[in-house]
Amino acid sequence: MQKGQIGVTTENIFPVIKKFLYSDHEIFLRELVSNAIDATQKLKTLASFGEFKGELGEMDVRVKVDKEAGTLTVSDRGIGMTAEDIDKYINQIAFSGAEEFVNKYKDTANAIIGHFGLGFYSAFMVAKKVEIRSLSYKEDAEAVCWECDGSPEYSMGPADKAERGTDIVLYIDDDNKEFLEQARIDTLLKKYCRFLPVPVISGKVQEWKDGKYVDTDKDKVVNDTEPTWTKKPSELTDEDYRKFYRELYPSQEDPLFWIHLNVDYPFTLTGILFFPKIKSNLDIRKDRIQLYCNQVFVTDSVEGVVPEFMTLLQGVIDSPDIPLNVSRSYLQSDTAVKKISGYITKKVASRLEELFKENRADFESKWDDIKIFIEYGMLTDEKFCDAA
Repeated sequence: MQKGQIGVTTENIFPVIKKFLYSDHEIFLRELVSNAIDATQKLKTLASFGEFKGELGEMDVRVKVDKEAGTLTVSDRGIGMTAEDIDKYINQIAFSGAEEFVNKYKDTANAIIGHFGLGFYSAFMVAKKVEIRSLSYKEDAEAVCWECDGSPEYSMGPADKAERGTDIVLYIDDDNKEFLEQARIDTLLKKYCRFLPVPVISGKVQEWKDGKYVDTDKDKVVNDTEPTWTKKPSELTDEDYRKFYRELYPSQEDPLFWIHLNVDYPFTLTGILFFPKIKSNLDIRKDRIQLYCNQVFVTDSVEGVVPEFMTLLQGVIDSPDIPLNVSRSYLQSDTAVKKISGYITKKVASRLEELFKENRADFESKWDDIKIFIEYGMLTDEKFCDAA
């Protein structure tokens, strides 16, 4: 049994995590599921290069609530970790003194996590104890169990685990019992994980029986692993786009038209933007476009990523080049983000021109609905004004 102290230059990293990340503590689930997806994708990559010769088997991520035991477990069948891996990735957090750290980041609490590779540690925002049980894909690897109660002391020793992969077990603390409710977990998975590229399973499919919903034996997959924006425009019909729009915005009438973004240089960006029918009471809301990073939901506060006049549009933008630790002050100073914003403006202008030339009658019939968007754009955005 190995015992030791997590390599942090300060005793008080845990209070910092609890206190500063608290406002947004639900994202612990996004972080843990994202890590599980990464581990799964890494194993698939190794297998495709012939570096892993074993059976892949079921490659999914499972989120399991056990109310009796007071635990929430995120499991994957990915590459797993050896004791050395845990030492390297979990026990050594490079920190530069809590004082400096807190002062520098106090305004951008949610920028902390991804920035410091702290994804796993976000678990301590909601848990009084965390266990990692892991078996590496490497031949003759031995299963390992690590546990820590939110102080810098951890213990690590052999584990009883026959299946490859990693289970992260959170013993949910008393202030956060909401995360032991399947309904709450479902809501979070729908928010952050509904388009992740690996099946995420949580709870059971329900059916209506004797006047109430009851669980069946069937596992419930919470995500669509190949969302519409990840496909090539040539593979999609108009109906596919409309169907996707209805999925995103269930109660709205169909959009007027849409733009499929697909660029791989000088940055990677995919997505679909929809022109909704704008009601006469101009509704400028900031949360109409959702921002993803590799199919993980990041935020729907996209000021700075899209030009202001585009807050009239709806849809999805996905870019691995947008920092996942999105906080607004951080975003606006990011040059990649400025380039992305400029690209979107150009793309929207050229799509409008294309619609105008290809089917002028159709364009004119929709003119009253899009006029306001174009005029607003010309008033607020120089580049768009020139193009328009």
